[in-house]
Amino acid sequence: MKEHNILNQLKVVCSLCSLRELCLPIGFALEELQQLDALTGSKRLVRRGEYLYRTGEKFAAIYAIRGGFFKTSVLHEDGREHVTGFHMMGDIMGLDAISTETHACDAVALECSEICEIPFDRLSELSMVMPVLHQNLHRIMSREIAFDHEIMLMLGKMRAEERLAAFLLNLSKRFSARGYSAASFQLRMTREEIGSYLGLKLETVSRAFSRFQEEGLISVQRKLIELKDADGLKRLLRV
Repeated sequence: MKEHNILNQLKVVCSLCSLRELCLPIGFALEELQQLDALTGSKRLVRRGEYLYRTGEKFAAIYAIRGGFFKTSVLHEDGREHVTGFHMMGDIMGLDAISTETHACDAVALECSEICEIPFDRLSELSMVMPVLHQNLHRIMSREIAFDHEIMLMLGKMRAEERLAAFLLNLSKRFSARGYSAASFQLRMTREEIGSYLGLKLETVSRAFSRFQEEGLISVQRKLIELKDADGLKRLLRV
C-alpha cells in the first residue's frame, strides 16, 4: 500500500514530464523508488529573465521543466544572439553538456518557470546499479538527439514562409502532446527571437505572420496565436 501511494503521488506531478521514465519506472522495489524520489525531489523557481545556466559554466545537473518556458542561445563574436531552441513543460535541458562537462549555451526563462534539478553524478551512480534506469537514461538522450535532427532537417531547405509554418505546426504539436490546445496558444518568445531561431530577419518574420493572417491561416492578437487553418499551413510545406 505504501509503494502504491508513492507511485500515485509521483504520477500526479510528473505524468507529462520527459523524465517520467526515470521517476516512474515499473518493477522497482520500494527502496529503489524512494532513492529515485529523493533524486528528483529538488525543485526550484526560475523567474522571467533569469538564467538557468550560462555558457562556460560547469555541468552538474540536467533539468526537467515542470512548468514555464525557456530559450537557449549562443552569442556570436560580434555580440549577436543566435537562439538555438525553445523549451517547454516536460522538456529536458542540459543534456548537450554531458560530453564536454561545460554548458555551451545560455538558458534563460521566458516566463516564471519551475524546474526539477537532477544531479547528474548521482543519476549516473544509480543507473549503474539499476539496469532499467540505465536503459531509460539512454532512451531519453537518444530521443533528444532525434528531435534536434528533425528540426535541422525540417528547416534546412525551406523558404521563409515554410519555416514559419513548420515552426507554428511544431509548437501546436508540442502543446497538444502536453494536454493543451493545438489550435490556440501563447507565444512566449518575441518575433525577433523566432527569427533568430529560424534564421530569418525580423522583417521577414513579420511579413510572413501578416500574410498568414491575411490568407486566413492564423489569427494573431498580440502573442495569442490561433491556427484557423492548420491544413492550409501543412499544404505550404508540401508545395
